[in-house]
Formats: sequence, structure tokens, C-alpha cells
Amino acid sequence: MTSGQSQASIFDVDDKVNNVKPKSIAGLTAFGIVTGVTAGLFVFTTPFISPALRKICLPYVPASSKQIRNVIKALHSPSKLGHTLVDIGSGDGRIVLEAAKYGYHGMGYELNLWLVVYSKFQALLQKGKISGSANFKRVDLWKAEYAQYDNAVVFGVDQMMPRLEKKLLQEMQPGTKLVVCRFPFPNLEVSATHGEGVDTVWTYFLPKVVTN
Repeated sequence: MTSGQSQASIFDVDDKVNNVKPKSIAGLTAFGIVTGVTAGLFVFTTPFISPALRKICLPYVPASSKQIRNVIKALHSPSKLGHTLVDIGSGDGRIVLEAAKYGYHGMGYELNLWLVVYSKFQALLQKGKISGSANFKRVDLWKAEYAQYDNAVVFGVDQMMPRLEKKLLQEMQPGTKLVVCRFPFPNLEVSATHGEGVDTVWTYFLPKVVTN
């Protein structure tokens, strides 16, 4: 091989490297962006998707303004019972926050991490409007404890109501007020109703459980 040919080959290789390098960097950059966006979407959406993978799916459906008003009416009718309240499946936290404005010390149980974070942020923003307290905890409703509460609010789905009814009967004190939205309990006797249609709210008082 002549000197001229060697130099030409070297220049050809340099040209190829120079041509490939920008494309490689662009490809790696694009791959990194896609990977980052995908990972971010996975982290953000997992709390919303994972409930659908459970045996009983409890999706996040925001309460309407009428439902919230009916819940507050139910909590005060026929009279206010105690000062503690748990919202089972608290979603965006509006029930707990609204009840706290009337002096209740509320706890929201919610499995979705981002909804818990959002609810805590709203509680900070509304701190000056709250005369009671509003707290939120990420917890599986089937593993949560309920015995310490005077009132419970439930936004459930039809499939979960029989099992939840049994759990609350076993764990909560007789006379506890249950305010239920969207789907009623199958066996407990209804004490009062507020609203109509999808905004209907049912009120129950837990009876004393008789064991044989």
C-alpha cells in the first residue's frame, strides 16, 4: 500500500467516525428521554392502575358537591355524634376537609399515594379554615383499624360492601354512625337517607353484635 493510499484510508475512517458520532449521541439522547419519560409515567400511574389489579377494584371517582353536602347533613342528623371521623377511601380528601371545618377530627384512609400527598397539601392550604383536624394516611382499607372512630364515611363499590359491612361490625363500637355513598350496605338497617339518585347518602348506626 502506498503512502497516498494509507493517508486516504485514514481520512475515510475519520470521516465515518465524524459522521456517526452526532447520530449516536442523538440516538442515545432520544433513548434517555424516552426511558426517563416512561419511568416517570410508570411511577406516576402505578398508584392509579394498581387498584384495578386487585380482587375488588376501588377506583378514584371524585365526590360531587351535592354528595359532600349530603354527607355533612348526614353527619349532623339527627345530631352530631362524637368528634372523630374516618373516611374510608378518602380520594382527594374533600370529605375530611369539609368535615374538619365543622369541628370533626378526621382521618382519611387512601391507598393511592398521590391522592394522599394531594390531600395533605390541601389540608395545609386550608389550615386557617379548619376548626377540627384533617389527617391522611396511605393504608389498605382491609388492613386499617377503625375501632377508635365515632363516625365513618364510605365511598365504595357494590362488590366490597358485604365484606366491609362485616369488618366494621366486628371492629367498630355499637352506635357508631356510618354514612355511606353510592352503594348501600346489604344487611344493616337504614336510619335515614339524604339526597337522591347518584347523590344519595345512607345513614346507619351499628347495632350491638350478638355472639352465640
